[in-house]
Amino acid sequence: MVKIALISDSHSYIDEATIKYLEDVDEIWHAGDIGDLGVIDALPSGKSLRVIVGNIDDEKTQELYPETLIYDLAGMKILMTHIGGKPPRYAKGIKTLLKKEKPQLFVCGHSHICKVEYDKELNCLYMNPGAIGQHGFHVMRTLLLFEINSGKIQNLRVVELGKRGRLK
Repeated sequence: MVKIALISDSHSYIDEATIKYLEDVDEIWHAGDIGDLGVIDALPSGKSLRVIVGNIDDEKTQELYPETLIYDLAGMKILMTHIGGKPPRYAKGIKTLLKKEKPQLFVCGHSHICKVEYDKELNCLYMNPGAIGQHGFHVMRTLLLFEINSGKIQNLRVVELGKRGRLK
């Protein structure tokens, strides 16, 4: 079993409210639009990181992290890219990529809208954690926590981090 925290769209912002949820996981996945690399440096140490770049990330960040990750973890194939659209209307080229790779889990960011949906046509679970940052149109900052155990998602929960633009 692997415990995972899925975050996205930090746009150079991370706070203690977010970090406290990242301390008790095995892996932290960042689905793009990191902004300042200080966000990655602020993540709790000792965790496996899976990080992709988004459309706002600069050249230096693009040299460090890929646009897309495809990997197997705990019996599950995962595909992660920043701009993915959502079922059934995926971003350009994404549905073709999903049909080719056949992941059980598709992770993206970009929309700042937290959404988890099973795509029956592609036999794939779609996850977008929303945004942890302050920049954007979202109202509530969110992340996802879950576990992968023998190829299955377990104990999935949405964490609300507080309203965007408001101090706790």
